[in-house]
Amino acid sequence: MTIAEDIIRKTKKKPLHFSLLDPDKQSPEEAGYLAKTATEAGSSAIMVGGSTLSSQKQVDEAVKSIKENTDLPVILFPSGAKFLSKHADAVFFMSLLNSRNLGYVIREHVKGAPFVKHSSIEPISMGYVIVEPGMTAGKVGEVDLVKKDDVETAVGYALAAQYLGMNFFYLEAGSGAPSPVSNEMISSVKKNISIPLIVGGGIRNAKTASEKAKAGADIVVTGTTLEEETDLKKALIKIIKSIEE
Repeated sequence: MTIAEDIIRKTKKKPLHFSLLDPDKQSPEEAGYLAKTATEAGSSAIMVGGSTLSSQKQVDEAVKSIKENTDLPVILFPSGAKFLSKHADAVFFMSLLNSRNLGYVIREHVKGAPFVKHSSIEPISMGYVIVEPGMTAGKVGEVDLVKKDDVETAVGYALAAQYLGMNFFYLEAGSGAPSPVSNEMISSVKKNISIPLIVGGGIRNAKTASEKAKAGADIVVTGTTLEEETDLKKALIKIIKSIEE
């Protein structure tokens, strides 16, 4: 069974939690510690990526440290072909559908595809859309942000991703966003697609995470929480339990 198939199988039983680690915001050793803590708390996968990375070496070192500290799937969440790592288990081979820059829509994928082909990492096709406020991801990705209340456009992107054969659809408000994707948008998107829906950005506590899961998110992603919490394990356990209830 592939990693993608296993994730899809699990989402049919209950909503999942993924932890997102940004190698630009912590040392490899810290990334390893965070991954270990996330594993102990009950997270289902470790995502690795960020909008301000500087080198493949940076990603490689973080992934290797993470792999030493967890048996969870380690999935790349790359902003470009040069940030791929052969040490990961899989990569979200994602198209930033509402970017004005074709690089993020398809051209970086063309550059990175041979690397994926000749490594052992599993490509997981995903449609990726950034919603207001978008934060750094929206700026770096040169995105025409989906308005917070523009549910119709979000549904259109989600359906397009599914009809193009993508395995997952990701709604993102941006790391550190003051407010997450609305429950109304999540619910409407979920009602219209049959592929798993991932939601991230601005989800900092158990109450918000629970709301997003109840609205229809199959996978809830937290990242900033991992960087800011003093008692990370306790906070993550609360978030993960709230998602599963």
